[in-house]
Amino acid sequence: MTDPVFFAPSRRYTAGEVANLTGSVLVDSGLSEISIEALAPASEGGEHALVFVDGRRNFALMQSLRAAAVLCPAEFAGKAPAGIAVLVHPRPQQAFAMVGRLLFPAAATPAPMTGETGISPHAHIDPSAHVEAGAIVEAGAIIGPRASIGSGTVIAPHAVIGPSCQFGRDGYVGPGASIQYALIGNRVIIHGGARIGQDGFGFVAGAKGPERVPQIGRVVIQDDVEIGSNTTVDRGAMSDTIIGQGTKIDNLVQIAHNVRIGRNCIIAGLSGISGSVTVGDNVTMGGGVGLADHLTVGTGAKLAARSGFMSNVPAGEIWGGYPAQPMAEAMREIAALRRLARARKSGDGGKS
Repeated sequence: MTDPVFFAPSRRYTAGEVANLTGSVLVDSGLSEISIEALAPASEGGEHALVFVDGRRNFALMQSLRAAAVLCPAEFAGKAPAGIAVLVHPRPQQAFAMVGRLLFPAAATPAPMTGETGISPHAHIDPSAHVEAGAIVEAGAIIGPRASIGSGTVIAPHAVIGPSCQFGRDGYVGPGASIQYALIGNRVIIHGGARIGQDGFGFVAGAKGPERVPQIGRVVIQDDVEIGSNTTVDRGAMSDTIIGQGTKIDNLVQIAHNVRIGRNCIIAGLSGISGSVTVGDNVTMGGGVGLADHLTVGTGAKLAARSGFMSNVPAGEIWGGYPAQPMAEAMREIAALRRLARARKSGDGGKS
């Protein structure tokens, strides 16, 4: 059995075209016609492959490259082997990603699972729902009463769009995802298995145990958001849960009720954001971050992976640890503990 080709290049690009498209400087114009048909890591490369090298720790890769072309910063340009087209760019990885989107558009934007176009006869669409021309609704998908789906959006097999939900244009809802009580903008990608709009974890102590607090808010997801597989976004209790424009959320993230996330945030996998947290614009969260309820994370803050937050984070600061604190303080504490451990080991004669 031959290996299937899941992603074929859209067409061949030359090194000169890549330079023009990315705003790079081609060091040797005589190599402008070199053909680029693949992407590869710099450690592997290959014939017709474009690679990138960035960062001082990767500098040594330049001398052993096997590739058609390399994107790199100016200070690396003279180290590539002869015959490789060198494209100088101040942000090589960003330029590399741009070329990747052009070479493999199907990898950048999810495509229909079944290859269907239009509305599958095996989908269930309520008569009161509105599906714009150009949308694709695949077999097994369900669109509830009064829901609306914009042109260019793909609803994958067995995805469920609940009553009165609105989903904008040129988006994607992955297989098995469910959306309810939600208003969603344009170019939003929701990967398979995600759950959007289920009731939040709201309970109050009662005479016979926890009693549910009705969750009557919504989820509002603005344009250009991406939400990973098996991530959950609870609807608000009384106010809305909001995810700002351009924010990207990884797989297996929990976003609780009434959370408000700003624009262009990055939230890595296994993070958990408790109820009524407010996150500013351009915040980055590493994997496994946990935030207690009602906290505020300021604009531009960076939260280190596996950190636990029980207090507000000021704008622009880098915090980490458990419990989290400014990173410089956390590093000093770790260094102090190491010194104590070495001192104890020395004092015990190395036996403890």
